[in-house]
Amino acid sequence: MIVVTGGAGFIGSNLVKGLNQQGVTDILVVDDLSDGDKFVNLVHGQIADYMDKDDFRARLARDEFSNIEAVLHQGACSDTTERNGQFMMDNNYRVTLEIFEYCQAKRIPLLYASSAAVYGAGPLYAEDLSNEAPLNVYGYSKFLFDQVLRRHLDRLSAPVVGLRYFNVYGPQEQHKGRMASVAYHNMLQYRRDGHVLLFGGWDGYVDGGQQRDFVFIDDVVSVNLHFLGQDKQSGVFNCGSGRAQPFNDVAQTVVNTLREHDGLPALELEDLVTQQFLQYIPFPDDLKGRYQSHTQADLTQLRAAGYDKPFHDVQTGVAEYVRRLLQSGALR
Repeated sequence: MIVVTGGAGFIGSNLVKGLNQQGVTDILVVDDLSDGDKFVNLVHGQIADYMDKDDFRARLARDEFSNIEAVLHQGACSDTTERNGQFMMDNNYRVTLEIFEYCQAKRIPLLYASSAAVYGAGPLYAEDLSNEAPLNVYGYSKFLFDQVLRRHLDRLSAPVVGLRYFNVYGPQEQHKGRMASVAYHNMLQYRRDGHVLLFGGWDGYVDGGQQRDFVFIDDVVSVNLHFLGQDKQSGVFNCGSGRAQPFNDVAQTVVNTLREHDGLPALELEDLVTQQFLQYIPFPDDLKGRYQSHTQADLTQLRAAGYDKPFHDVQTGVAEYVRRLLQSGALR
């Protein structure tokens, strides 16, 4: 049995789908369905069982499992604005530590979700302590466990891999509300208002020119399955596209893919702005000095670990995302 914590969430439910595509259905999904609407992410997945996260934690402590083959630990609070440090450190750090200790005792491979938030303001995004300075307690909760793994790397009983996710986007993130990707919000805004709003220029960047490493969910699943399929590699690895692209690219791809669906021609960026399909608002004062204007994953260690597949750029990944939502009826 493979355990996927956070299995009803965005990345977790896509991992279930990816496992299913490999013929794996003996899956225990662990999650918190206090937000019951997340169940829709599991409707088309084949799983063996579901368990509440608190029940799973208690049963793990009582050593009541006997058939776990691997754990894909995606469950966490990912709200970067959450200020309750006691909750964040228990939910993100302590639970991950408990799962790690159990998996090591039972010699069970563990993959867990880390985050690019450990790098804080950057500007270097390579897996090295000298580059890591989280700006919020969410980032710190991920950072702290990464250090636990690093201290144990020379004496692990089973592989442990932490993946530092950058800006992930794709289907099945609709439940995340304001924490959903910019691509998702651009789609909803354009369909609702007929235009997309982006931040204006700041920090040396032109309007909509701030850049992030946007990574498509299909690539994230592929990286996870790569490490799940090997039994020797351990460590902390970046999981991004390795390519920084401006928010303008995301908005332009969203609008033009929706225009294509409506039988309208694609427009260049300057035409989108001139015709007010893309509009800019002043950069918020309260974000100045604590906003990541540029992120780009260094993929050197990931490539050295044997992952050699290409990543989608924004133009291909976001377009595919829009088309899937249109095809499913989730976006009209």
